[in-house]
Amino acid sequence: MDTPRPPKSFLLTSELADYLVAHGTPPDALQLGLIAETAKLGPIAGMQIAPEQGAFLTIITRLLGVRSAIEIGTFTGYSALCIARGLPPSGRLICCDVSDEWTAVGRGYWDQAGVADRIDLRIAPALDTLAAFGPDDQFDLAFIDADKPNYANYVDALVPHLRPNAVLLVDNVLWHGAVVDPNADDENTQAIKAFNDRLAADDRFEVVMLPISDGLTLTRKR
Repeated sequence: MDTPRPPKSFLLTSELADYLVAHGTPPDALQLGLIAETAKLGPIAGMQIAPEQGAFLTIITRLLGVRSAIEIGTFTGYSALCIARGLPPSGRLICCDVSDEWTAVGRGYWDQAGVADRIDLRIAPALDTLAAFGPDDQFDLAFIDADKPNYANYVDALVPHLRPNAVLLVDNVLWHGAVVDPNADDENTQAIKAFNDRLAADDRFEVVMLPISDGLTLTRKR
């Protein structure tokens, strides 16, 4: 199956991206429909995670037996769809986003996939949603893919709500290679570089950075 858009990973050629997706579990017709509908939004569609990253999210959710998950940054709902598919029927995924318009694109696909009842979408600044949690709000998996300057704040707010051995995943940590470009001094690049340095030294987590898509950091909470 052809990759439905150019690869997000700057490490891959289009041919290798096609090969990589074809030799994993490729997007099904429902996922391809969501990708195509998101593409109609124009360049902003680049915020959607890559197909191989979606497959990874589903697999790791299933492998870990995740029952409760949270994501910071939902966009048009592809990552939520992939995580929710990895949950058991009784599982739950809280999605934090500020856009009714973008998340509305995904809601119909969640319904078609039969996972809408596992997803609790909360339209509000994620830090406000996290601040409202009580001690019993605990998660097995968290995925962060939102505004880069707040990455560190999201992690700090999540830590009290991550169970021991919980997995935290953070997207875009390679930022198209800009993290090693000494001339890249824009706000997002600087924020990601500072965040990567901080997380690598954070003794609350075991950390590995994976070259999946635009870079995906996988951590285990100690």
